[in-house]
Amino acid sequence: MTDARNGSLATDVERAALLAAYDAQLRGSAEVQGAVSSDHVGPLWRALFTDGAFVSYETLEGVEDVDALIADTVAYFAGIPQVKEFEWKTRGHDWPPDLDARLRHHGLEPEEVETVMVGEASHLAVDVELPQGVSIRRVDRADDRDAVVTEASEVTARIFGQGSSGAEMLERLERMQGREQFWVAEAATGDGSRVVCSGRLAMVEGTEFAGVWGGSTLPEWRGRGIYRALTAARARAALAEGVRYIQSDCTSMSRPILERSGLVAVTTTTPYVWTR
Repeated sequence: MTDARNGSLATDVERAALLAAYDAQLRGSAEVQGAVSSDHVGPLWRALFTDGAFVSYETLEGVEDVDALIADTVAYFAGIPQVKEFEWKTRGHDWPPDLDARLRHHGLEPEEVETVMVGEASHLAVDVELPQGVSIRRVDRADDRDAVVTEASEVTARIFGQGSSGAEMLERLERMQGREQFWVAEAATGDGSRVVCSGRLAMVEGTEFAGVWGGSTLPEWRGRGIYRALTAARARAALAEGVRYIQSDCTSMSRPILERSGLVAVTTTTPYVWTR
């Protein structure tokens, strides 16, 4: 049996089953949920978002000319003036094995490799002690939503050097109509509170999955269980919505936390970005 507290102990059979569920339910149309617009050409889903464009697919196996497919996609987005860049999202187990070289040949550059984590939501929905003065709440339906989401977006931008603006995030939340939740961890201050960590929970319609995204924590607040507590709160919310699995694309910083919580590394993902 797998120890629910440590996803790294998953057996090969369990890992393969989670990867199969991920491939079957979370690629293609599911990945362009929330887009302003999208189309489906051959194996590809091509989507426009307020802050960029995106390419997803379930598999490229059976495509006779992958290079022609990539070239056509570049030409398609190049022909849309408002698209400054688009992301072609790859996975470590994708076919063909030389996809990296093919994408680079057509002008797409790889960004940081992340680990795809999948696991039962119930494994994450645990009690986590928070530091004194820190609290967690869902704010996408709160009276002060606009101010808090804007603050959280600014915090994320400071941490990563980039990210969606508050206005872009608020527009996305409106467009998702409750299918996406926004959660924050706040530290009490002398005159109120300030956001020290934030993250989203995105229910994926027609699947057993929800995604946990974000979770950016200010450096001086790391190592105190805040990210794990924020993840646990989102997992409980997902279970209340009937979700079975949680999925996250994570950095090397958050992977150990998610593994200790019971998520399993099933593959890697690398965004390849074309810039005008």
